[in-house]
Amino acid sequence: MAKDIITRILHADRLGSVEHGAVLKPLHIATAYGYSTAEELTAVFQGERSGHVYGRQGNPTTAVLETKISLMEDAVGTVCFATGMAAICSTMMALLKKGDHVVASRFLFGNTASWMNTLTQMGCEVSLVDATQAAHVQAALRPETRLVFVETVANPRTQVADLEGIGKLCAQHGLLYVVDSTMSTPHLFQPKAVGASLVMHSLSKSICGHGNALGGSISDTGLFDWSRYPHLLPAYRKGPPTTWGLLQIRKKGLRDMGATLSAEHGHRIAAGAETLSLRMERACSNARALAEWLQAQPLVSKVHYPGLASHAQHARAKALFKDFGALLSFETVDGVDPSEVLNALELVIKSSHLGDNRTSALPVARTIFWEMGAEQRASMEIADSLIRVSVGIESREDLLADFGQAFGRLAQRG
Repeated sequence: MAKDIITRILHADRLGSVEHGAVLKPLHIATAYGYSTAEELTAVFQGERSGHVYGRQGNPTTAVLETKISLMEDAVGTVCFATGMAAICSTMMALLKKGDHVVASRFLFGNTASWMNTLTQMGCEVSLVDATQAAHVQAALRPETRLVFVETVANPRTQVADLEGIGKLCAQHGLLYVVDSTMSTPHLFQPKAVGASLVMHSLSKSICGHGNALGGSISDTGLFDWSRYPHLLPAYRKGPPTTWGLLQIRKKGLRDMGATLSAEHGHRIAAGAETLSLRMERACSNARALAEWLQAQPLVSKVHYPGLASHAQHARAKALFKDFGALLSFETVDGVDPSEVLNALELVIKSSHLGDNRTSALPVARTIFWEMGAEQRASMEIADSLIRVSVGIESREDLLADFGQAFGRLAQRG
């Protein structure tokens, strides 16, 4: 089999037997799975042999997607969920107990930040810190700390966490290191390289890419010693310890929480994943061009994009990532309403989605970060005028022309 990751993903469906010689794994929609003997069913149910017992825990179609994600992340295994948030919440519900402590970046996606608030209501303590420096994470550690959670690139302000430094810190203290790599994607970065224990993706975003499916995943890199983790139940301590954590996540997270990825959406995501690298190369190129263009506009006060030399973590992003991603944000000068900018755009879609083939944008403080209030937005460096742009794969000339005509109209009004 070819070693290049692009080729391996493209031909991943042919690693095992494929029904009727199909080059793409077909869609399996069955909910129940029967066996010839009660002993066979029992062996599958107890994890003694591979197989499916009930659709809530996965199906042959989502299993193929899990194999693809594992290949992308060089992981020992993956569990897929209905959404990215389902992956985060179910994993923490499966692995944490009342009294545990979590350290997380304070530059989190809005819904993830909301989940951290919910976690505190369930008896866990959460410390939100500036994860761009590992020292801040270290200062927050306690004896009861169980895991550290960060995003590779923060949505929407694009802060880049001290991924390598935090990885070393977690290894030193034997902590679970959970990395949300949605914004960087496996094309740009593998968190395993910095010691991540678990890698999370919102598959709805760039891995799918077409805005036509919801999904999430958790991959185990094989680096964490699960024999040292105190909350694993005896029933899941079977076989090699590298499999224990993911088994408990599948059983106590996916099965018990019921956030199952549908076969149809899993099939769409698996197909979208085949062109991830091609799409990301184009989207990253467009994003760099747009960020540089915006930086020169008199109606723009700040541009946040890791590919700009002015970005606080530019050197880190350059060292860690293959490219700088397809997400950027910018702030308008005083007197320019972000909604006016968005309304003047004709090609760009006003939408809360990201990681799509089509470029979209939104006013951050008035939409996805509105619920948390002004004080918490300020702590996350979210300005009232901030506009997030998820850059797609349109013609670069058409994309820049759309922003050009929008700013031209606004300048004429002023």
